[in-house]
Amino acid sequence: MENYQDPEAVISAIHKSKEDILQELSKCIIGQKDVLDLLLIALLAEGHCILHGVPGLAKTLIVQSLAKVLDLSFSRIQFTPDLMPADITGTEIIEDRPGKGKSFSFYKGPIFANIVLADEINRTPPKTQAALLQAMQEKAVTLYGKTYHLDLPFFVLATENPIEQEGTYMLPEAQLDRFLFNIDLDYPSFHEEVQIASRKTFFSDQKLKKIIGRDELHKYQQFIEKIPISDKIIEYVVRIVNSTRPQNATDSFIKENTAYGAGPRASQNIVIAAKANAALHGNYSVTKDDIRKVAYPILRHRIILNFTAISAKLSTRDVIQHAIGEADRH
Repeated sequence: MENYQDPEAVISAIHKSKEDILQELSKCIIGQKDVLDLLLIALLAEGHCILHGVPGLAKTLIVQSLAKVLDLSFSRIQFTPDLMPADITGTEIIEDRPGKGKSFSFYKGPIFANIVLADEINRTPPKTQAALLQAMQEKAVTLYGKTYHLDLPFFVLATENPIEQEGTYMLPEAQLDRFLFNIDLDYPSFHEEVQIASRKTFFSDQKLKKIIGRDELHKYQQFIEKIPISDKIIEYVVRIVNSTRPQNATDSFIKENTAYGAGPRASQNIVIAAKANAALHGNYSVTKDDIRKVAYPILRHRIILNFTAISAKLSTRDVIQHAIGEADRH
């Protein structure tokens, strides 16, 4: 890759960019370091994210601010029951042009942005959800027989409100599998909330400077794919994912508490996300710690618990921790 022949120099540049981005974001975002880390990993790994959190945890602010420091275009789509696919992708309309007669013109929808915030994605029917998910998978929109390619990089952050479940349409597991991460946003700590409450201006009033641009981000993404990973680490990843499947599990805990485990895409996602995590921390080799860091947000929406587990109030985190423990014992 041009200008990227020295791996150590690239790793150093990625690590410095991460520190600079977090420093700049701290002007308007207090706390949420783990969430920001995962979002940066997802960007480098070219993956999409679901954000779970109650209202008021600055989900929109985080996404908008990230777009500013990366100099990326941003759009926000509020998903509602009456939202139509054309409201996301765009539509063709007939225009009467002087001297040229009538012709169709395509007007792009809000999906044509680098970072798209799909707010409360589970509030819209499956037909409209599918319009977004197709774009996520193919990075293109096909309308009336024509294909329109999306601007790259293309990054979707979908939010779900864990409180209000009435009038929602949950994403099917096959569609959830297209998201790299499922991220929990927690309440700020007492100290962080004191800082938030003491701010005299709205966070959105802060002017953030560009840290890196889309071209640099694209080169970083290409570099991440080339980071080497040992066969032993890959086998470790596959052991974890295999251990989430009841038919492959070697112990009774997984068999008794899971209906379905994660598929092969989870293994692929863990590998690329672990590479990104290593680079962001200034390392050119992937370790088991990198795997453990990304395993939970990747696996949590790919494991389906059975009635026994739900009755016992177990969570997917319990299953993932058990699967990691099984892999560690090999």
